[in-house]
Amino acid sequence: MLQISAIRNNPEEIISRLAIKNIDAKATITELIEIDAERRKLQNEHDQVLSHQNTLAKQVGELFRSGKKDEANDLKNKSGALKEEARILQEKLHNSEEKLHKLLITLPNTPSHSVPSGKSSDDNELVYTSVDIPTLLDGSDPHWELASTYDLIDFELGVKISGAGFPVYKGQGAKLQRALITWFLDMANEAGYLEVQPPLLINEDSGYGTGQLPDKEGQMYHIGLDNLYLIPTAEVPVTNIFRDQILVADDLPAKVTAYSPCFRREAGSYGKDVRGLNRLHQFDKVEIVQVSHPEQSYKILEDMKSYVTNLLEQLQLPYRVLKLCGGDMSFTAALTYDMEVWSAAQKKWLEVSSVSNFETYQSNRLKLRYRDEKGKPQLAHTLNGSALALPRIVASILENNQTSQGITIPEVLVPYTGFDKIVK
Repeated sequence: MLQISAIRNNPEEIISRLAIKNIDAKATITELIEIDAERRKLQNEHDQVLSHQNTLAKQVGELFRSGKKDEANDLKNKSGALKEEARILQEKLHNSEEKLHKLLITLPNTPSHSVPSGKSSDDNELVYTSVDIPTLLDGSDPHWELASTYDLIDFELGVKISGAGFPVYKGQGAKLQRALITWFLDMANEAGYLEVQPPLLINEDSGYGTGQLPDKEGQMYHIGLDNLYLIPTAEVPVTNIFRDQILVADDLPAKVTAYSPCFRREAGSYGKDVRGLNRLHQFDKVEIVQVSHPEQSYKILEDMKSYVTNLLEQLQLPYRVLKLCGGDMSFTAALTYDMEVWSAAQKKWLEVSSVSNFETYQSNRLKLRYRDEKGKPQLAHTLNGSALALPRIVASILENNQTSQGITIPEVLVPYTGFDKIVK
């Protein structure tokens, strides 16, 4: 959530930066400033009334002690009137604060100054491509055909059990999944991330803290009886570990990793892009999260980007890095890099990781702070990234490594799979 002080102090800058996300925020910013002015006026009046009331209370006590009961009762009546005035002002102040909050949460995060303008993924900035796009032999299959040929993934069985988008991994397919998860976690541990195993269900406060609510409730599975949500990513419970905390500056950055299944309704998704593993309702992912000092967050973002690309290089997958334009960024992000792998049989790039800096947008919602050198609490910066999401990694491994003798397993995974090739 944006800070009202930043909006109040530099409204034109906020309007200009939100325009990079194709948001016309002028009317909203104007209304916020008006509500904030009203709120501060009410707060000042309320404080003055309370101060006057306290002064009268002291005077009433002194008058009673000196035997001046009539004067004391007169002041006591005035104090009672002030108490009622304070109650009315408090109610108006509460309503004003509620209006301000409801309007504030409708605004997305302002993008970093380095974010390119643009309306869609077509306008994203290409940062790096690892290798020339490889070509496969004629007759090479997409991953859903390979999954069937080698009996790795049963999509129809998943439909029977749950519905479309819930695949069943089998045999070497299941072992490949487990190997990737374990390797990703081991790599994160080596990089200094604390491994946790978070809950898969979150409450509304957690969804609000990281920005899924009220923006993305339609994309999450909701358990109405208990008013809980299945997590769309481990980012949500992991980042909420730090909700309502004041950290010690010397302990920053805090680095946490977690594996979890992820659940997304993917409402509105259809067409050829949902074939096979391209888009699922349930999938596995290893997430990395950092809580950072504001002065270090963009260096850390670059480090996290390098960490993810190193995983892709070790998997020997062709990849590219994109800096997302304003129109393709999430509601909460200030800057995002996407990492995509090349799907040789589908002849398309598949996103496998997003690494984002949220600056203070999440921490303001979470009340996540650190103490600066003067001991004053300040909002921290939060960052997160996929390291990595499994479905499209598996798709790329299967498609790019298919040969006439089977599917070759990346060398780094062989100690985890126990086999170096998938064969019929």
